[in-house]
Amino acid sequence: MRASEHLPERFNSADWFVGRHVREGRGSRVAIVSDERTMTYAELDVAVRRFASALKRAGVGRDERVALILADGPLFSVAFWGAIAAGAVAVPLSTLLKPHDYRLVVTDCSARVVVTDPAILPPGELDGLGAELWSADDAALRVEASPPLDSYVDTHRDGFAFFLYSSGTTGEPKGVVHLQHDMWVCCETYGKHVLGIAPDDRCFSVAKLFFAYGLGNAQYFPFHVGASAVLFSGRPLPEPVFAQVKRHRPTLFFGVPTAYANMLAAMDAAHAEHDFSSVRACASAGESLPGAILERWMARTGKEILDGIGSTEICHIFLSNRLGACVPGSTGVPVPGYDVRLVDDTGNDVPRGDLGDLLVRGDSTAAFYWNKHEQTKHTFRGDWIRTGDKYCQNDDGYFFHGGRSDDMIKAGGIWVSPVEVEGVLIEHSAVLECAVIGTADADGLEKVHAFVALRPETAGRDDAAIEAELKSFAKTRLAPYKAPRWITFVRELPKTATGKIQRFLLRAGAR
Repeated sequence: MRASEHLPERFNSADWFVGRHVREGRGSRVAIVSDERTMTYAELDVAVRRFASALKRAGVGRDERVALILADGPLFSVAFWGAIAAGAVAVPLSTLLKPHDYRLVVTDCSARVVVTDPAILPPGELDGLGAELWSADDAALRVEASPPLDSYVDTHRDGFAFFLYSSGTTGEPKGVVHLQHDMWVCCETYGKHVLGIAPDDRCFSVAKLFFAYGLGNAQYFPFHVGASAVLFSGRPLPEPVFAQVKRHRPTLFFGVPTAYANMLAAMDAAHAEHDFSSVRACASAGESLPGAILERWMARTGKEILDGIGSTEICHIFLSNRLGACVPGSTGVPVPGYDVRLVDDTGNDVPRGDLGDLLVRGDSTAAFYWNKHEQTKHTFRGDWIRTGDKYCQNDDGYFFHGGRSDDMIKAGGIWVSPVEVEGVLIEHSAVLECAVIGTADADGLEKVHAFVALRPETAGRDDAAIEAELKSFAKTRLAPYKAPRWITFVRELPKTATGKIQRFLLRAGAR
């Protein structure tokens, strides 16, 4: 799908996702639901244009960056769409970074304005960077005091709209530059063909809005069709999530594998109250969803989980399972509108069933990495983008994740997929979540090393006994060279702000 074949040349995405609904008579529909307040599309439209006006009055020009350090809530929506409405560039940032990281990113994108919640980043931490600093309260006052712009700024469909900073699994922040048409493409591909999203849907995402996955789930997917977004500013722990689902009755629920594992553990506790009867579909991304978690979730809730893979560079999901056709352990099949290839080290397509490097092509792909020319050349190859993931495809056309290219383990001279080993270990009743890396033995040979977080009910059991049990369990299901040589128990696994396991930290600690 090419945006140039469907969208006019002059296109402002904020106008499409917010202002259009008022012009077309949907202003009274509910856009945002939260514990804080409910906003209709008409109310959101006025607030967005007021925020755009406030930026204009502050001297913010076309394509200047507006960084957002805000929790999920109405102000995030107003500021994100308001920046785009003004012809500026919205830059949502993780709410989990340290002050040093914020300074690096704000400097890298040369933010003209930074809107921040003092509860996330204390005042004064960004002084001296040349950016105008607005607290959340200050931003709200500016919105109230500014007359709304008469119209959304005229922009090109290929103009800058927003940056998303992705650290991936390496910890190095990269500004991923997305254009005005990218969100529309995601809606017309994954939103239409996988979610089948409709105006009466209500979307709730455990993944937060600063994450590419969460931004689509709880902003542009519902806003594309005039549906509603449930926004929750708190931590996505099981009990608060259950309470939000009970209170706001979403129809589409978006999580990550860790969240599903934690919710299942809470469901196993007799006191955990949960009701997913309003939900018609669940989705997952961020990490490969183990088949055992899918099967347990279906047994508990009766709902399938549409596991898929996306990336910050592609904007959202491009491989996904479908309702009624979920294959446990699989990432599904290509989303209409995206092409995929599996290639070897020479760039040739691999035979069906073999592991290969995953390449993707689609019109929601980012333009480039901001200020990172060499990394752009490495990742973006013409129309294709190298994802850094290993995959194989079975005879039925389903894709199975083999891990990140730099996470593969060569044990006994044979490549081992960490995802395969993790998928076996997670089936054991004692395991909450796990991650597998390669560690050198005394002879310098790489062997499989599993890091395991145990479920709460294992408290009091002897670690040595559980380790022996897990090793025996793995050996009955895996080839000998794939079974863990070592098992290390941890309270929790290190993850990025978006839920991806940081295996490089495990490797560093295992040395």
